[in-house]
Amino acid sequence: MEGKNKQIGRPHMKTGKRTRKITVRFSEEEFCSILSLERLLGLKRTDIIRKRVLEVNLQLVFDGRSVLASIDQIGLELSRTGNNINQLARYANILNKQHVLSPVIFSRYSKELDKHSLLLQKLNLEIKKMIRMMGS
Repeated sequence: MEGKNKQIGRPHMKTGKRTRKITVRFSEEEFCSILSLERLLGLKRTDIIRKRVLEVNLQLVFDGRSVLASIDQIGLELSRTGNNINQLARYANILNKQHVLSPVIFSRYSKELDKHSLLLQKLNLEIKKMIRMMGS
């Protein structure tokens, strides 16, 4: 039988084998934070702790919840302003067909477009901040 000499499983490591263990105690709140990071980053908690301790330049731990909440809020505001812009455009088209288009409509439309543009810039900044935090 050929299988007698075959090794089953992962090959043994020659170098870099982790033989030392450090036991650390966390408060319930700290442990919940680590579990949240685990879910948010998709990493094992040992990898999170190892990277945070050993790779000083890597800013792995950041407040992902607040960044994601910011992005979510900006997305909602973008949706609202987009809806307002569409409603104003429809209303302006109706008034234009009746030859009674008011400058007030143009003013409101312009304000909504400006607001929409500012929200897009804010969203862009939040995304860049998140990318910087993850890549640093």
